[in-house]
Amino acid sequence: MNVIHRHNDTVASNQYIVLRQPRHADSTHFPDRSDANFRIRRPRSLESITGMLDRIGCGYLMLDRNKKVIEWNEAAQDTLERQGEAADTAGEISAGLRRLVANVPVRFHPGSLSWVVIRSRGDRPVILNETGAIAPDGTSIVALVDRENTSAANPQTLQKMFGLTSAETQLALRLAQGDAPLEIARSWHLSRTTIRSQLASLFAKTETKRQAELVALLGRISVLP
Repeated sequence: MNVIHRHNDTVASNQYIVLRQPRHADSTHFPDRSDANFRIRRPRSLESITGMLDRIGCGYLMLDRNKKVIEWNEAAQDTLERQGEAADTAGEISAGLRRLVANVPVRFHPGSLSWVVIRSRGDRPVILNETGAIAPDGTSIVALVDRENTSAANPQTLQKMFGLTSAETQLALRLAQGDAPLEIARSWHLSRTTIRSQLASLFAKTETKRQAELVALLGRISVLP
């Protein structure tokens, strides 16, 4: 169930609505669509990109032609808050983004997708820009990638793709988080033989041969819904 809060943002001089949903849901924040100045027609390319970023737990900010934040998701809000920024309003998020990239020469070009990679609080971020127009109206997307934050594959997707059992799925997710098989066996109060048997089954069903190969595969498919 959505909890809706209506705010007045004195910085952006616009009223907007914040939609707060449970984590892992579509936790996107939109300006108030009842405001005639914010009637945004989002191209399918934008829907596809923002949907993908949301699924993999990547924060994004959508900027209009004037570089004002007009939309963001919960992951972006969390990332800025971990950097010590207030991030409840469009104005605060815009200010937080400016401070985040203040010491990095960067321009967010209209119609582009830019990646801001952050290692930890206080570090100089790395900026990557993708050329090519993705929105003819000048809208651009800034993706915030927190290297200390990892996303996991959807358990149901894993089961459908590879025919995994529930136990094998949970083992795969633990391995993707960096846990060692023996550590998992101890935490689950299972024998080493049981975990090794499940791991062998995982390798066979996913057509992988080593744990590193399996983890790399799980990382690649984490973008799937």
